[in-house]
Amino acid sequence: MPNAIVRNIPNAITSCNLFCGCVASYMAFRGDYDSALLFIVLGAVFDFFDGMTARLLHVSSPIGKELDSLADDITFGLAPAAIAFSLFKETRCPEFLQPLSDILPYAAFLIAVFSALRLAKFNLDTRQTSSFIGMPTPANALFWGSLAAGAHDFLVSPAFNALYLLILVTVMSLLLVAELPMFSLKFKDLSWGHNKTSYIFLIVSVPLLLAFRLGGFAAVIVWYIILSLLTRKKN
Repeated sequence: MPNAIVRNIPNAITSCNLFCGCVASYMAFRGDYDSALLFIVLGAVFDFFDGMTARLLHVSSPIGKELDSLADDITFGLAPAAIAFSLFKETRCPEFLQPLSDILPYAAFLIAVFSALRLAKFNLDTRQTSSFIGMPTPANALFWGSLAAGAHDFLVSPAFNALYLLILVTVMSLLLVAELPMFSLKFKDLSWGHNKTSYIFLIVSVPLLLAFRLGGFAAVIVWYIILSLLTRKKN
């Protein structure tokens, strides 16, 4: 039986994810979107390795599963909500929404609420072993972090306003819990036939990342949604 230190290595990695989420949220409230994106990405790295480590060490536990969901809702729920909240504060509010301008930013926290609902649903949904039903929370968080860091000048320009941001918050929140099949990047092997969708996704993603730089993650997530819609009958 693994000793106490070995048993808690995955939980320590998950806690690093949680720490990154807290820092990302703070940076987002400060309007430091580059740093918020950085800590979201770091959180995603820790999130990837905690489960892998638990499987390698054969130390999966119920407390690890609960801690993982908590950490994910902070890093991939609260942090993107904080980003959207700060963007609402900066974005021009159209005249007809002026009476709601003080309370409109709080709509951003729908992202955190729907992320929690998505995580709870994922824990109980046995259909999501090889693919996803609805938008994965890390993808949603990367979208918001990348959008704020890479397209900030556009978001605060006269061409954009708080109504568009509200629509975006609503759409992305609903995608988290939508009954929409979305493919996973898990490769069964390296063959084209078994992984055609994943290869197409990666081939198109590379030029998007190169072209849009910090905003590239947001473009990639949009591409992920579009490709999932186009291939949903095959998943």
